[in-house]
Amino acid sequence: MGEVFDGIEDEYSLEVKEECLIKQVDLTVPKTDDPTMPAVTFRMWVLGVAACVILSFVNQFFWYRKMPLSVSSISAQIAVVPIGHFMAKVLPKDVFFKGTRFEFTMNPGPFNMKEHVLITIFANSGAGSVYATHILSAVRLYYKRSLTFLPAFIVMVRWAGLFRKYLVEPGEMWWPSNLVQVALFQLAYCVFPVYFFVIITSFSWVCWIAPKSVLVHQLGSGLQGLGIGSFGIDWSTISSYLGSPLASPWFATANVAVGFFLVMYVMTPITYWFNVYNAKTFPIYSNGLYTTNGSEYDILSIINSHFHLDRATYAQMGPVHLSTFFAMTYGLGFATLGATLVHVLLFSGRLFANQSKFLYFASGASNGN
Repeated sequence: MGEVFDGIEDEYSLEVKEECLIKQVDLTVPKTDDPTMPAVTFRMWVLGVAACVILSFVNQFFWYRKMPLSVSSISAQIAVVPIGHFMAKVLPKDVFFKGTRFEFTMNPGPFNMKEHVLITIFANSGAGSVYATHILSAVRLYYKRSLTFLPAFIVMVRWAGLFRKYLVEPGEMWWPSNLVQVALFQLAYCVFPVYFFVIITSFSWVCWIAPKSVLVHQLGSGLQGLGIGSFGIDWSTISSYLGSPLASPWFATANVAVGFFLVMYVMTPITYWFNVYNAKTFPIYSNGLYTTNGSEYDILSIINSHFHLDRATYAQMGPVHLSTFFAMTYGLGFATLGATLVHVLLFSGRLFANQSKFLYFASGASNGN
């Protein structure tokens, strides 16, 4: 993490520095190492696999809620500490296959930080839910067809391997939320925001004033409206979609806040109350699909038994309509694909070019060219 690619002196040389250019990383990540400390141990495999499986199941299970409940890998990072120390005391210290290359022991000594880090990596791998699971679940639930996730998983792993040299190994490619976990290894502190705030709910007090008013509901509802006056102090509400704001740098939080304000309180109200594309026929905030007259769209009726679009039924029911906010965010979501590429080229183009040159020369050196 402390090694940073600082340019190419010639075809095969690379300048290595002990100090990372990213100050947050340099101040958080230790530069020392104890090579005698065991890492790949029996305890690590048991606790790591268990943390990965449990978090994967729990987060995917609760991801189907309208307001997802997210259990972060920090929870596993804290929970495995007493279990690891307990296993270090009770597991036998006998050495198996002694004198062979398969020699191992179930208890190499005290539970240490390297084991803890690897267990947390396992937990991180299982903590995130897969967005494509919604598609697979919908196909199986509504269309009674089974699709395997294996091709998508293979493609995902392939892309991860292709971009490892660019997005993982360089010291500049840091992820702010990971620094919280690195700091936790050093300080063992992150219990309060993760555990205590989870029990607190959120309020849309504006809707209490006129509970039967459609306009008040559109303005004040935090679930199906603009959320004016609504405030959330439930930690799962705050961090379920974009992660913990405590782990994000100021520029990222500011960008999200400004973008949210423009979309939610400028573009959406103007589009809705000026009735652009008959926007008032549909809810202002909803992820449902609607017909031209505003009733719910029966999406199952336009799919035939071969899982293809039934054009005759579709022509009879008419086109699919979206709510104002949903259509706005969907369109901007497609725009972010191009915006991401432009952002990378403008702000990290030189770093990307230097990294490509280094990989080219390093590949030539390894092949003896």
